[in-house]
Amino acid sequence: MGDEKASKDIVDIAISDGRFKTLVTALKSAELVDALKGEGPFTVFAPTDDAFAKLPKEKLDELLKPENKKALVDILKYHVVPSKVSSKDVIKLDGKEITMANGKKAKIKVKDGSVYINDVKVTTTDIMGKNGVIHVIDAVLIP
Repeated sequence: MGDEKASKDIVDIAISDGRFKTLVTALKSAELVDALKGEGPFTVFAPTDDAFAKLPKEKLDELLKPENKKALVDILKYHVVPSKVSSKDVIKLDGKEITMANGKKAKIKVKDGSVYINDVKVTTTDIMGKNGVIHVIDAVLIP
């Protein structure tokens, strides 16, 4: 099973996983699919559909409109680190900030054995793809 995922890129993993339909829709709206299919490596802190559901529906609908593409791109890039950061690397970053793909910083915390990025909990780590790694988070990061 590990090898099958490792041969897919991050976008294909997100599409086939089934928990990231809203994220995939947002990536398509923001025209970021090709970028995340690139060589990478990337680390994606991927919000599940449940995480997106915590946003007010109007806000999500608003972000998906073509005229708000710039804001959507900014938010989505705030979920990507332009390097490969596995869970063992993330744990070493406790209390430190990392620079996301949109140029803004996010803070990593390790609390009671769980990893948080800006107070958003990482629920699943190290879904490895051929161009990076996905860590699943339970809320949407807003820069």
